[in-house]
Amino acid sequence: MGKSYSQLADFSDVRALTFDVFGTTVDWRTGVAAEARRLGELNGVHADWGRLADAWRALYMPSMDRVRSGELPWTNFDRLHRMSLDEVLRDVGAEGFDAAAREELTLAWERLPPWPDAAPGLERLARRYTVTTLSNGNRSQQEALIRLATLPFHRVLSAEDFGHYKPDPEVYRGGASALGLNTSQVMMVAAHKGDLRAAQAAGLKAAFVERPLEKGPRGGADRLPDPYADVQATDFLDLADQLGC
Repeated sequence: MGKSYSQLADFSDVRALTFDVFGTTVDWRTGVAAEARRLGELNGVHADWGRLADAWRALYMPSMDRVRSGELPWTNFDRLHRMSLDEVLRDVGAEGFDAAAREELTLAWERLPPWPDAAPGLERLARRYTVTTLSNGNRSQQEALIRLATLPFHRVLSAEDFGHYKPDPEVYRGGASALGLNTSQVMMVAAHKGDLRAAQAAGLKAAFVERPLEKGPRGGADRLPDPYADVQATDFLDLADQLGC
């Protein structure tokens, strides 16, 4: 990106980078659509699988809001996805999946490809910082993703560790506390500006990483610039360059 604010700023107090996972580190849309297509072929079900992925993701925030508001008791991420799946399958005309296939399809969120720069960028960043997830995804879901994609995270932190979903401040503060750090020593890395604004409100620093294709070619992903972020980067390798890794 050339010379940026981050190259002039002092981040000497930052000890850890906490990463959003879905969309920032892994490509949820491509992965969910591919897994739905595979299971559709096995079960004789035909649909627009990209539309299915989009519709499923669109229910992500409303599902979490039911937990955050107290309408639902604490319910982890994969169960929220399973709860919303039946509605999604009705909407896209793909109701031919039986109960077992629907459970298998829910596991698509554990089988997502990383963005090409994710592993090499994390490897470089991990030489200087503690690199950890800080995701709404439940722990088992994240651990499966990390194994599949061979992502070199030092730690896995989940919203379920704190009984809250992002953007609740308890998640960001809990992440810093779990690392034995002050919030000012932690930088949240995400492709979602709302996530970063909530992290900053909780006392963390913020690095915006652009993922233009996160929601497909016309999906409206958050884009550069993000003038409120402490760092703006085109990918994890650019972030590593800017942070001197």
